[in-house]
Amino acid sequence: MGGAVVDEGPTGIKAPDGGWGWAVLFGCFIITGFSYAFPKAVSVFFKELMHEFGIGYSDTAWISSILLAMLYGTGPLCSVCVNRFGCRPVMLVGGLFASLGMVAASFCRSIIQIYLTTGVITGLGLALNFQPSLIMLNRYFNKRRPIANGLAAAGSPVFLCALSPLGQLLQDHYGWRGGFLILGGLLLNCCVCAALMRPLVAPQVGGGTEPRGPQRPPQRLLDLSVFRDRGFLIYAVAASIMVLGLFVPPVFVVSYAKDMGVPDTKAAFLLTILGFIDIFARPTAGFITGL
Repeated sequence: MGGAVVDEGPTGIKAPDGGWGWAVLFGCFIITGFSYAFPKAVSVFFKELMHEFGIGYSDTAWISSILLAMLYGTGPLCSVCVNRFGCRPVMLVGGLFASLGMVAASFCRSIIQIYLTTGVITGLGLALNFQPSLIMLNRYFNKRRPIANGLAAAGSPVFLCALSPLGQLLQDHYGWRGGFLILGGLLLNCCVCAALMRPLVAPQVGGGTEPRGPQRPPQRLLDLSVFRDRGFLIYAVAASIMVLGLFVPPVFVVSYAKDMGVPDTKAAFLLTILGFIDIFARPTAGFITGL
């Protein structure tokens, strides 16, 4: 998944296909890594959370489920916010929300509180970063858009390879509370990436202030006309069915391996293997699509 948001930006502005676009791509790489890898990598803490609160697999899995539900389900809200305030402000607020949720979770005393902090608040923060970052990426790249999306999507496996063993290391040294606190600090990097999302400015004519090309009519906060497109409806239904099972193995595999008696470090390494394969698969898919 990733790179499904298409927004051409203001009329009369040509996508540079490079230049500052590479900085935008780097920021999108980081945000995509956090957005997709975080709900999977947080599963390394599930075993300790089960012992802490006396709960089972299904109860801890709700953390990742709520994270992913917020990431995908708040798409319309993200669209409204972007149309009203722009990409960069929305992403800055999202980065603060993502960090605040994990920091608050480190002080939680019940699993319900973790659902609200890690699941809802952090999930909303990641969503407010992820959707606008793809919009900015697609504004900066046109001809190179497939490979740009492939490179940005590679952030997910790269971060999965790093966050999974890092999470296990933090848990071993600082416990799950200290691990959540440090991960909350790492999520502040989303604000740095948001600062890279410089809006494209329409070129000036002869030193004047009027942009070239016709002006786009005022944009509605939420445009539902896309649902009249049969091709889009087929794509949306197919993608929804795919996502139902896409995240199940990464979310459960670590806890399942630990329950089977696999050492914690080796169990966390399973996600690293999945991510390592994905590092090559995503950019390759983008390159092939570009042909």
